Amino acid sequence: MRRQLFAAVVVFLAFTLLTGIVYPLAVTGIAQVAFPSRADGSLIERDGQIVGSRLIGQTFDGPRYFHSRPSAAGDGYDAMSSSASNLGPTNPELLDAVAERRTAYEQANGRPAPVDAVTASGSGLDPHISPANARAQAVRVARERGLDLTAVLRLVEEQTDTRSLGFLGEPGVNVLERNLALDGQA
Repeated sequence: MRRQLFAAVVVFLAFTLLTGIVYPLAVTGIAQVAFPSRADGSLIERDGQIVGSRLIGQTFDGPRYFHSRPSAAGDGYDAMSSSASNLGPTNPELLDAVAERRTAYEQANGRPAPVDAVTASGSGLDPHISPANARAQAVRVARERGLDLTAVLRLVEEQTDTRSLGFLGEPGVNVLERNLALDGQA
C-alpha cells in the first residue's frame, strides 16, 4: 500500500509540474516570441497610454462616436464577467430591453436599428458592430463632427474587418479602432 501511495504522489507531483508549470511557461514563451501583440492581449495604445484592446469592446457615449453593441457582461464590457444574459427569445425582460434599445437607436440615428444594435453578443464583449450598423451611425457621427459623410463612410468601408480565413464569421467594424481613427481626423 505504501509503495502505491508513494507512486501516486510522485506521478501527481510530476504531472502537476509538467501541466501546471512547464507547459504553460512553454506556451507563453512561444506566444511571446511568435505573436507578441496578441499574446499581450492585442492592446491599442494612443500617445503612450493603453486605451483598450482590439479584442474586447467598450462603451462609447456621445453622438460624436460610433456606439458599440449592447453588452450583458457584468455592468457592460466587464471582461471578468463575460456572458450573455441567458434570457430566452420570448422572455418579457429581453423583449422590453430590445424595444427600449431600438427606440433609443432610431431616435439617435434616424434609421432602423440593425439586429446587432439592439442585442448583446454571446460573450458580451464583442468589439465589432456590423457594417450596416456602422453605416447607419455614420450619418450621426459625420454630422456631429462636421465631417463629410462620404469620408466617414469610406473610413468604415476601408477599415471593415473581413471574414476570418475568408469564410468564417461575418465582416465587422471594430468600434474602438474606428473611433480612434475619427479622433485622429477631427
